[in-house]
Parts: sequence; C-alpha cells; structure tokens
Amino acid sequence: MPANLTPQYNEAEHEYKKAKTLDERLECLKKMWALLPKHKGTDKLQADLKSKISDAKDDIEQGKKTSKKAGVSYKVPKQGAGQVVLVGAPNAGKSRLLSRLTRAQPEVAPYPFTTREPQVGMMEWEDVKVQLVDTPPITPDFMEGWVSSMVRSADAAVFLVDLGDDDGPFAADSVLDRLKDVKTILAGEPPSDDEDFSTQYVKTLLLANKIDMPGAAERLEIVREMYANRFPIHVLSAEHGQGLEEAREAIYKFLDVIRVYTKQPGKQADMTSPFTVPAGSTLVEMAAEVHRDFADNLKSARIWGTGVFEGQSVKRDHVLHDKDVVELHI
Repeated sequence: MPANLTPQYNEAEHEYKKAKTLDERLECLKKMWALLPKHKGTDKLQADLKSKISDAKDDIEQGKKTSKKAGVSYKVPKQGAGQVVLVGAPNAGKSRLLSRLTRAQPEVAPYPFTTREPQVGMMEWEDVKVQLVDTPPITPDFMEGWVSSMVRSADAAVFLVDLGDDDGPFAADSVLDRLKDVKTILAGEPPSDDEDFSTQYVKTLLLANKIDMPGAAERLEIVREMYANRFPIHVLSAEHGQGLEEAREAIYKFLDVIRVYTKQPGKQADMTSPFTVPAGSTLVEMAAEVHRDFADNLKSARIWGTGVFEGQSVKRDHVLHDKDVVELHI
C-alpha cells in the first residue's frame, strides 16, 4: 500500500532537514508525526519516526545534563546576512581576524586562551553585514562546553589554521577531532541526505593564517594535502592584511545568500538596506522575511531585476536573483 504522503507532511520533512538545533528538529518530528497518514502503508515510516522522536528526546535530555555540568552557556542572537563562528586551535589568529574584519576590539595576545567567552563583531561587505563570532580555542584536552552548540547553530564556520608553527596543521586536526567527539562535524559541503539525527554538519571555510611567517609556504602545502579535499581554502595574514579583503569576500559568498531590495508603489527603491535570503529563494519566502504575515497575505508583486522586464508582475513562486528590486502588494 502506498504511503500517499501529503504536501503538508513533505513540507514538514523539508523543515526538519533544514533545522539546526535539537529542539527545532524535535518540533519538526512531532509535526511530521501529526501529519503522517496512519495506515498499513506507513507502518515502517511510523516506526522510524517514533524512533527518531525518542532519540531526539534522549539527545536533548543528555544535552541538558551536560549543560548543567558545564555551568556556563551563551547564546548570540543572529544579525545581518548570516552568523559565522570562528573556530581554531590556540594562537591560530581568530581574535586578530575578528579585529581586522570588524570594529570589535577583542583582547589579542601571543599566548593561548586569550578568548574565554564569545566575542562578536559585524563584518561589512558592500551594502550588507555578516556577524562574526570568535570562540575560545579548542585543544585535544579542553573545549568550553558551550562552543559546540554555538557552532552547530551558526549559518557557517570559519576554521583557522596556523601556518606560523610546525604544529599548526596538526593542532587544527585535533580541533576537528574534538568537535567530532560531540557529533559536530565541520565540512566544506555538508551531505544533503544524512539521516543521523544526532550528528550536525556545519558548512565550513578554511582560512590558512600567518602566510607571512617563516616556513609558512611549506606548512601551507601540508595543509592543502590534509584538507583540500574537505574544505575550500583561502590564505591570508590577518596581522599584516595580506589576503584579508579576499577572505572578507569569501566569507560573505560562502553564506550563499542574495540581496533583495524593496520599494513602495510610486516611490524609489530603498537601496541602502537589502533583505538577504538564501540563494534560490522564491518571492513568497522573501516576503516572509519582510514580515511573517506577508507570506500569507501576499496578493501580487512587481519586480525589477534579472530575467524580467522592468516592473513585471510575478507569481509567488518566482525565483529571485541577487539585487532584484521587489514591490510587494499585500
């Protein structure tokens, strides 16, 4: 007997695959269970959902116990075009990078564990901003308990590798192993069909820092040998600025978002503060970003931009492009 899954169920399943936190995933699973047709054709799916819901509850409970033991947790509300978390081993240069790309002024010193709590700055790129969050260093023996949850909930991560020390590439490998131990896996391109509910893949850009140091070129070859098949790699010196602007652009583009500008009927478009949405977003998805009620109440829209004539009326499922101008009619 076919399952005959409804569009509402398929939409809930799509939300589940996009969910980033354990709580969000559990809510999606409960919604999927409520929407799932209960008949013989869905017996296997029912059993699978029950198992996933049970596992999710166990993971959340275990996380609560771990948090109580750790004693400290942090939550940084997302701002801008996306939230990018900086991770790395001691002295990789995360704090220096934050201070060079944003107006934040974290403590920067040539000794480990200068950063003990999240440091936040807004990185400018053209007419948008990206939120960068610096985190404490990770070693084989120590990682702050809250770091993995912050990495898991971010839109992307920047993985800094120290080219100024012979141990730099191998210290970086320890960072990956430590995060993997808590089922947080950094990956240049996370798998789209992973079914392991407890493991979170985080899309990650590798920045090889301190290229200006003696011996850095040789260490860069080691880094490329170890990581080129796992991450996109960009090279820079945060201290002296080499490759800094290229890194700025790479971080923004790695988020894979587009800018959409809005205008009111009869008025000029506001070209100063665009909305940012994932590449491939439709008109109705962008409308929900403007206001949560707009998606339901959207009657029509006109658009100026790629693939349309000026002021063309478009449907709700029209796919938007970077720098499109949209006039919403509610």
